[in-house]
Amino acid sequence: MNNIKEDEPKGSNTVVENSIFAAVTILTLAVAYLWVRAHGFSLPGPSEHSVESILSLSRVKKQSLKLGSDIVLLPFCLWLAFALRLDALWPSALTEFAWLFPWTIALAIPLFIRAGMYRAMVRYVGPQSIVTMAEAITIHVALLTAVLMIGGSEGFPRSVLAIYWVLCLLFVSGGRLLIRAYLRHYIKITGKPRRALIFGAGRRGAELAHALQESMEYKPVAFVDDKQALHHTEIHGLPVYSSDRLSDLIAPLRADDLFLAIPSASKRRIRQILSRFENLPINIRTVPAIADLITRISDPRKFDAEDVSDIIGREPVPVDKKLLQPTILGKSVMVTGAGGSIGSELSRQILDIKPSKLILFEVSEAALYLIERELHVLGQTETEIIPVLGTVTDREKTRSIIQNHAIQTIYHAAAYKHVPLVEDNPIAGVENNALGTWLIANSAVSEGVETFVLISTDKAVRPTNVMGASKRLAELCIQGLANRTSSTRFTIVRFGNVLGSSGSVVPLFQEQIAEGGPVTVTHPDVTRYFMTIPEAASLVIQAASMGHGGDVFVLDMGQPIKILDIAKRLIRLAGLRVRSSESPSGDIEILLTGLRPGEKLYEELLIGENPERTPHPRIIRAKEAALEWSQLTKAIDDLGSACRGYDNDAVGRLLEQVVTGYAPQKGSEFRATSDTPDSNTGSETLRWHSP
Repeated sequence: MNNIKEDEPKGSNTVVENSIFAAVTILTLAVAYLWVRAHGFSLPGPSEHSVESILSLSRVKKQSLKLGSDIVLLPFCLWLAFALRLDALWPSALTEFAWLFPWTIALAIPLFIRAGMYRAMVRYVGPQSIVTMAEAITIHVALLTAVLMIGGSEGFPRSVLAIYWVLCLLFVSGGRLLIRAYLRHYIKITGKPRRALIFGAGRRGAELAHALQESMEYKPVAFVDDKQALHHTEIHGLPVYSSDRLSDLIAPLRADDLFLAIPSASKRRIRQILSRFENLPINIRTVPAIADLITRISDPRKFDAEDVSDIIGREPVPVDKKLLQPTILGKSVMVTGAGGSIGSELSRQILDIKPSKLILFEVSEAALYLIERELHVLGQTETEIIPVLGTVTDREKTRSIIQNHAIQTIYHAAAYKHVPLVEDNPIAGVENNALGTWLIANSAVSEGVETFVLISTDKAVRPTNVMGASKRLAELCIQGLANRTSSTRFTIVRFGNVLGSSGSVVPLFQEQIAEGGPVTVTHPDVTRYFMTIPEAASLVIQAASMGHGGDVFVLDMGQPIKILDIAKRLIRLAGLRVRSSESPSGDIEILLTGLRPGEKLYEELLIGENPERTPHPRIIRAKEAALEWSQLTKAIDDLGSACRGYDNDAVGRLLEQVVTGYAPQKGSEFRATSDTPDSNTGSETLRWHSP
């Protein structure tokens, strides 16, 4: 067997010098990169469009890119090892051992695949991934050495393999680290992360700093601590300052948030810190202890209803960013029902898109106070937030608000939506849901509003209750107005139930589970469509940009799910078992109570047939029949008269005549005692006659 050639003395200095030069060059470039990144300078590189294109690639395509880069880098590293060792771009030994180049790929790629190097996401490569890559590269070089010895190694400089090993570490592992650093930097500068100070330079503070450095939403900039021994030190590359200097640090460090990472502190100590810093221009946030996080996870009363992956297994909705801005960016926007479940989430997402004004229109003082306070805390200063107390049934007020604030876009989310309550109070439901929509939509037309979006419900499809019938009538109002005017672009967005809203089954089931049961389900076969509130609000905004006038958009809700299955899953997620005849030792019983007045076994999303797909995979355009204008205006006038006269029977008959498919279920008849007049209030604002 041939022996690997010993390094010649003549070339030893050359290889050392070349290796040192290469290492110093690479380290210098890395240090320069990190310095530039740390000081916030913009970095040259791919355009925003190209980076976004790469980030949006499928997982398979990203894995193919990594595989392709390794196929190029491995032979390059072997060539560079020869060049550095022999001090020539193409030494004669390279030709003699050219057969090694295919072996570098043949040995490395299966090994890298086995090690999971192509499964790991570059953005989240960490220390463990680096160790795994180093182990795989070391094994690869060992195997390559064995192949060389078997195939004939006479005349092969043995230090080439050592240099090759170092270069593979630098280019294969280091390349991934540099790409990771660049991508994370790019995402942070384009996403404008909030700059965070951390109070507490102990273990929890260090853990938090590392977590924030890994996140896309925050960028830690420094620690503050009371312990003098920690001052003027660094943790994870962040300086530690005295807490007495906090007021002087906020401005130069451009800090937005102060995280209190002191989980062992008593409540009294926390209050002292909050009192000490409450007047500073910074948001103060507490970091819970691990024990509190575990308690939160295991406590059914604190279960996060928005986590649909645990409840219904629904995949996150893709967001088309081009559809978010047209109706909002730089415009004066009004959200009716801004304090409700959908209205408040719409307001949050609209604020993120930076309208010039955001008018929060809400009938509930408490709800309006909460959403206004929340939006102001978010700290978005480019939008003027204006809270307005009022009802959509007040024509003069809505018209005045639209006129005074030059409203360009209205998202109409105000509605009474609880089926049993509206069933018991039909006149209030019709006034608010249908006639209120008619009034504010007419005000929008008269005041030149550009876009009007009605938030509707699947209960409007072949309704069996007053709430659904009133929402279908609201849709008919919008369709009728859309056919009569081209100045205002009307759009209807219809979807099913949202998890976590007021009246949703999830909060009710949580409360019942926390109390030990039973969990009440009306019928074992009741099914509903579900999505989260943020997903629904995002799709509403995107659908609004696609409307041409009178469009009815239906959100793809996925597959319906049984309410009984949701109850069982929530019980299991709480760490408990269902008690039944088959499992009498279980923890929580599920009690079947029977269908409520007006409740359907299942809901539908479409009235007509042949729906059309849109550019968005989760938004469908429906084809819905509309009423003749004369028929619509007569129905509105007649319903207005019936509501003003508190004639429940007349309201019921009119709904059946106007709303096609409305079939009140037994037990949902109008009650003579419902909606009795209040002697202290008149109906001066309730004028239903067509304008």
